Amino acid sequence: MTSLTLPLQVDLKDVHLSDEQFYQLCINNPNLVLERNPQGALILTSPVGGESGSHELELAIDLGLWNRKTQLGKVFSSSTLFRLPGGGDRSPDVAWVELSRWQSLTPVQRQKFPPIAPDFVLELRSRTDSLATLQAKLQEYMTSGVRLGWLINPQDQQVEIYRQGQAKEVKALPTELSGETVLPGFVLSIARFA
Repeated sequence: MTSLTLPLQVDLKDVHLSDEQFYQLCINNPNLVLERNPQGALILTSPVGGESGSHELELAIDLGLWNRKTQLGKVFSSSTLFRLPGGGDRSPDVAWVELSRWQSLTPVQRQKFPPIAPDFVLELRSRTDSLATLQAKLQEYMTSGVRLGWLINPQDQQVEIYRQGQAKEVKALPTELSGETVLPGFVLSIARFA
């Protein structure tokens, strides 16, 4: 397998790759966490710490258990990169795609980076995440067709709720979130973060 070393002096915002080159870069360098913005600039993200990783998994489990009962769609981890219709390639911390939309993709599209905007995304702000960067990412999701997004912000003890065509709503923690019509019957209770 061929690997690519990215020297630290490379300005990733100036590196533009075709979709296939980007796919190969990601596959050939599984230890790198890469995304692309709609303009095609590479974004190298760092792994999260133990607390954030544990919280992220717990949130994914809650959504996964709901989905296992309803069988309404597919749940995806933060390791899944979606090729968004708006041009970006993004990996939400947790994502969900309605089943008929998922099944409309070809087997090859499902195997590679799915060219689809999830119906639901969740981002959990880690200690090192910039709030402004995550808010811009949620706006990118909405522009690309995501119907419901939650940005959980433990540092400020709040959740930002993003809906198609609406202003974001902010709720203080602890709170209870509804999946509304996107995730019918899904309710997530979030305690204050210690």
